[in-house]
Amino acid sequence: MDQFKGQPRLPKFAVPNRYDIRLKPDLIACRFSGSVSVNLDIVTATNFIVLNAAELSVTNDSVSFTNRDSSKVFKPSKVELFEDDEILVLEFSEQIPTGLGVLSIQFEGTLNDRMKGFYRSTYEHNGEKKNMAVTQFEPADARRCFPCWDEPACKATFKITLDVPSDLVALSNMPIAEEKIDNNLKTVAYQESPIMSTYLVAVVVGLFDYVEDHTPDGIKVRVYCQVGKANQGKFALDVAVKTLGIYKDYFDTPYTLPKLDMIAIPDFAAGAMENYGLVTYRETALLYDDQHSAAANKQRVAVVVAHELAHQWFGNLVTMEWWTHLWLNEGFATWVSCVAHISYCYNESCFLFLTIRNSYHFMIMISVLLFLMLFNFLYNHLIIFFCSFIFFRCGQVSYLAADGLFPDWKIWSQFLHECTDGLKLDGLAESHPIEVEINHAREIDEIFDAISYRKGASVIRMLQSYLGAQIFQRSLASYIKRHACSNAKTEDLWAALEEGSGEPVNKLMTSWTKQQGYPVVSVKLNNQNLEFDQSQFLSSGAQGEGHWIIPITLCFGSYDVRKNFLLQTKSETRDIKELLGSQVDGDKSANSWIKLNVDQAGFYRVKYDELLTAKLRYAVEKRLLSPSDRFGILDDSYALSMAGKESLTSLINLMGAYREEDDYTVLSNLITISHKVQRIAADAVPDLLEYFKLFFFKVFQYSAERLGWDPKPGESHDDALLRGEILTSLAQFGHDLTLDEASKRFQAFLEDRNTPLLPPDLRRAVYVAVMKRASKSNRSGYESLLKVYRETDLSQEKTRILGSLASSSDPELILEVLNFMLSSEVRSQDAVFGLSVNWEGRDVAWAWLKEHWEHIAKTYGSGFLVTRFVSAVVSPFASLEKAKEVEEFFASHPMPSIARTLKQSLERVHINANWVQNVQNEKSLADTVKELAYRNY
Repeated sequence: MDQFKGQPRLPKFAVPNRYDIRLKPDLIACRFSGSVSVNLDIVTATNFIVLNAAELSVTNDSVSFTNRDSSKVFKPSKVELFEDDEILVLEFSEQIPTGLGVLSIQFEGTLNDRMKGFYRSTYEHNGEKKNMAVTQFEPADARRCFPCWDEPACKATFKITLDVPSDLVALSNMPIAEEKIDNNLKTVAYQESPIMSTYLVAVVVGLFDYVEDHTPDGIKVRVYCQVGKANQGKFALDVAVKTLGIYKDYFDTPYTLPKLDMIAIPDFAAGAMENYGLVTYRETALLYDDQHSAAANKQRVAVVVAHELAHQWFGNLVTMEWWTHLWLNEGFATWVSCVAHISYCYNESCFLFLTIRNSYHFMIMISVLLFLMLFNFLYNHLIIFFCSFIFFRCGQVSYLAADGLFPDWKIWSQFLHECTDGLKLDGLAESHPIEVEINHAREIDEIFDAISYRKGASVIRMLQSYLGAQIFQRSLASYIKRHACSNAKTEDLWAALEEGSGEPVNKLMTSWTKQQGYPVVSVKLNNQNLEFDQSQFLSSGAQGEGHWIIPITLCFGSYDVRKNFLLQTKSETRDIKELLGSQVDGDKSANSWIKLNVDQAGFYRVKYDELLTAKLRYAVEKRLLSPSDRFGILDDSYALSMAGKESLTSLINLMGAYREEDDYTVLSNLITISHKVQRIAADAVPDLLEYFKLFFFKVFQYSAERLGWDPKPGESHDDALLRGEILTSLAQFGHDLTLDEASKRFQAFLEDRNTPLLPPDLRRAVYVAVMKRASKSNRSGYESLLKVYRETDLSQEKTRILGSLASSSDPELILEVLNFMLSSEVRSQDAVFGLSVNWEGRDVAWAWLKEHWEHIAKTYGSGFLVTRFVSAVVSPFASLEKAKEVEEFFASHPMPSIARTLKQSLERVHINANWVQNVQNEKSLADTVKELAYRNY
C-alpha cells in the first residue's frame, strides 16, 4: 500500500461518474455520519482502489465494491487512511476486473471549526447561540466530508440526500426533489446534479430567511441570510438576476441549472465560493444595508456577486483540468466580473452599452439616433431609452462595455487596482508563473493569490485589447461550447482564440503564463529615434532573465496619434516618422510627450529617460493624459523608485504634479503610495518625516476641500468612495483639523447612532481618527469603539471597526488590540483585519505573533488565512537583521503551507532595506521635500 504515498495525483485505476451521498449532521454534538455510493468504471484490473479522504472514520466492514455485470461483492482485506497524503487505500485480496461497479462506504466525521470541509458556523437567534452546517470544498476539502476522487478532472453527477432537523432550512446544489418529515427529523432528497467536480458540491443547513426573484428565462434566484436580515439581500439579488442575463449573452450559453441560491455565512474564510447553484459568501460580500453600508460595501457586493456568477460558466461548466490551471477560473472570473459590474452600474443609471452583432439592427439604431438628434429631442436620455427598447425587442442586447469605445466613462479605471496587485506580487523573485506546478494538495492554497487572480485577469485584458473585443468574445463563446461539461487546459483556450482570430495566440501568451515575472520596457528618445529595451522587472532591482513578446501601444502627444506593435526582441530602435507615418507633425514633435502602454492595457512597466519623464510630468499636471495613464505613470515611478531605478526625489516631484487630481482611482493609488513612502522615510530619514507629512497634506488638500465632510446631493459613486479614503488618509497622517472634526462627529454618533453627521462612507475615517489619538492612558475612544462593535450585528460595521483599531501609535494599546483579535469576540475569519499596525507597532506585532504562533497555526491550519498573519506582520520591516530573526524563528517552527508566503515576506523586507539605503544616499532629497512641503500651490 505504501506505493501510493507521496503521489501528487490519484492513480487512474478507477473513474467515478456518479455519487449518491447521504449526510446526517448533528448540530449539537458537531458530528456527522454519512454514506456514499460511487458508480465506478474500473479501467484497469486492480487489487487496489485509491481515493481521497481526510479526517473521516471509515471501518473495514463498511466498505464494499459490487461488480455490475456479475453482481459479485468484493470486500477489502485492508482499509487504510493515510492522513499525510489524505488518501484512503482499499486493498482487495481478489483482483477487481475491468467494467462498471459501485463502491459503497459508510463514514463519520466532525463538523470542524476551521472553515474547511464540512464545518460549523455559529449565529444567534432570539438571543440563543446556534450552529449551522456549511461546506467549503475548494480547493481540496470535499474529502473531509465524504470519500471521493477529489480532483477537478474527476467530474461526475451527484445525488444528495440530507437528514436534518425538521425546523431547519437544508440547501444543496440542486432543487429539492422530495422531502419527508418524521417528527423532528426530515429527509430531503435533491435532484441529481449535472456533471461537475467535487470541489463544487455544496450543503448548508441552518435557520434562514430569503428574498426571491426570477430571470426572464424562469430561473429562480434566491438570497438566503440570517433571520431578520432579508432586506439586506435585495441588492445582491437584483445584481444576480441581471448578471445571469449578461453572462448568458456574453458566453452565448444559458445558465444550465434550474435555480441559483446565494447564501451569507457568518463564518467564512474566503470572500465567496462559486459552488454550482449554491454560492456561499461572507456576509460582508453579499449583504447590503441602505442605512449602514458604505458605497465601498455596495461596490464590493456587486463585484463579488458578478465574480462568483462568472464561475458558473468559467469554472463550473468548463473546469480546469488540474490546479496548475487555476488561473483559468480565477483570472477570467476577475476580468469578466469587472465587465459585468460596469454594465450593471451603467444599467442602473439608464446608460446601456451594447455590443452590436447584427448589421440590420445597427442600421436601425443609427437611423433612430440621427432622427432624434436632428430634431434635438432630449437625446441624453431619450436616445439611450429608445435604442435599448429596440434592442430588447430584437433580442440582441449584450451588456459588454468596451473600454476602447467609451474611454470617457473610465470603464476599466478601477480594474487598474487589480493589475497593480498582480504587478506587486510578480515583481518578487519568490513569485510564481500563472501556470504553476502543483505536486500536493497542501500547495494549492498558496496560489489563490494575486498572480492567479489579478495577473491572470490582466493578461486576459491585454490579450482582449490586442485581438479586439468582438473576436475575443466570439472565440470565448466557442471555447465554452466546445468544453462544456468537461475539463480544459490553458492550451485549449489559446487554440480557440487562435482559431477565432488567426493570430499566434499560443506563441504570444506562453511567455506570460508559463514564465514567472513581467518586463519593464525602457524607452529613450535619441534624435528622431525611439530606442526600446526590455528586461525583467524585479522590485529588488536585481537583473532577471525573462523575455516576453510584448504588445506595445504608444501615443505621441495626443490620443489621436497612436501605434501598436509587438516587441519581440530584447532591444529595438524605431524611427518616429516611420513608426507613426503621416500622424507626426514635424513642427510639434520635439515638444510632444510620449506614453507607452496606453490606458495601462498591458501587463508591464515603462521606464522613460529624463527628457520623456519631464514631458510626462508636465502632461500629468496639465491633465493632458487619461486617468488610466496618469495612474500608470505614477505606479511605474513608485515601483522603479522602490527598485532603485529612480530616485525617491524624482518620485515625490512627480507626486506633486497630482495636487489637483480628482479621479478616484488615481487618487486612491496616490494615497497608497504616500503611506508607503512615509514608512520608508520613517526608517531612512526620520528627521524629514514631518516635512513628508506636510507635503502629503498639500497634495490631498485640493480634493479634501472639494469634497468636504458632508455628501452632496446627486454626487457620484466615486466621490462617495473618495471622500472616505481622503479623510482616512489625512487621519492616518495625523492631520489635526481632520482629527478634531472626526472627534466631534464621533461624539454625535455615540449619542445618536442615526445622526446624519456620520454616514457610513465616513465611519472608517472617523474610527481611524479616534484610534489615532487613543493610548493606554487615554482609552475613552478605544472603549467607545469596542462598545459600538459589541452592539452592532452588521458584519460590515464590525470589520470597519476591526480595521481601525490598530491605528493607534501607542505600542501598549496596539498589543491590547492584537490580543483582542484572538479573543472569542472576533470571528476567526476577521482577525486578519486588525493586523495592519502603524510603523510604531511593528516590533510589538512581531513579538505577539511569535508568542501566539502555536495557537494561530492550530486555529487556522493550512488554510490561506494563516498566510495573512505572516505577510501582514513580517513584510513591513526594513532591516536585514529583522529578516534574519524572522528566518530563524520559522526555521524552528516549520509549516509547509506557509513556505511560499514566508519567502515572499522576507524578500519584501530585503527590498525595503535596500530602498532605505538608497534613500539615505540621495543628496538632494532633503531640499526637495522641504521645498515641496512649503510650496504655495
